[in-house]
Amino acid sequence: MTRGKLSDLRALLIDMDGVLWVGDRPLPGVSEFFRLLETNRIQYILVSNNATRRAGYTVERLARMGIPVSAEHVLTSADATPLYLTRKFPALKRVYVVGETALRQALQEAGIEIVAEGADAVVVGLDRDLRYESLRRAALEIRRGARFIATNTDRTLPTEARLVPGAGSIVAALEAATDVQPLIIGKPGRPMFELALDLMQTPPGATAMLGDRLDTDIDGAAQLGIKTILVLTGVSTRDEARAHPIQPDFIFDDLPQLVAAWSAQLRA
Repeated sequence: MTRGKLSDLRALLIDMDGVLWVGDRPLPGVSEFFRLLETNRIQYILVSNNATRRAGYTVERLARMGIPVSAEHVLTSADATPLYLTRKFPALKRVYVVGETALRQALQEAGIEIVAEGADAVVVGLDRDLRYESLRRAALEIRRGARFIATNTDRTLPTEARLVPGAGSIVAALEAATDVQPLIIGKPGRPMFELALDLMQTPPGATAMLGDRLDTDIDGAAQLGIKTILVLTGVSTRDEARAHPIQPDFIFDDLPQLVAAWSAQLRA
């Protein structure tokens, strides 16, 4: 499926899990894909809902694959969350966190204090050592009036062992416990897309989101008028895409197929 021309695109937002790799396994065509972007001077930002990693992890991982990328080209929800909060809610100074080290470090580096009670906001990301006490404390803070912030609402996470619970599973538990809907920073929330567009200074119409999930990558980008490219190497399937209310502008089996189609259009 195609709607429009790949050759008209001047910038990309690129998901990582399910697009560049699955778990610890790199997916085919990654080097060729980045070579295409560099050769044709296509701007890009790697955007990930993963709040357990920061930009440095992605830079190092791609470097081990022989692909040089600077930290300025990476935006994870761990880094996007404090960036957005300090821009939009400068009075927010104290947070209770359900999440891992990367998210905590990013918040603290932005001058936001992590507290056990009396928080201005509760910030929730993936926590693979989650305890009931953390949920209980977070729910009490939200019910007391603290703002509810979700780094992302991905219900599942693609791994080599197939899909496992993601941060959205934890967010859903707190929604059920508090009857409060969170502000979502990561995809499909608007903040991640708005931050990325602002960093690249590119218009939505000349920008595309490349991802593997209909409910986050495709739906979130479409609401801002950003073109969408779905690859079938992660979560969503072709059958699901056909039945989805928001149709991707382009669908490819994998990165090699995308690179081949894009290269052909550029040569033409």
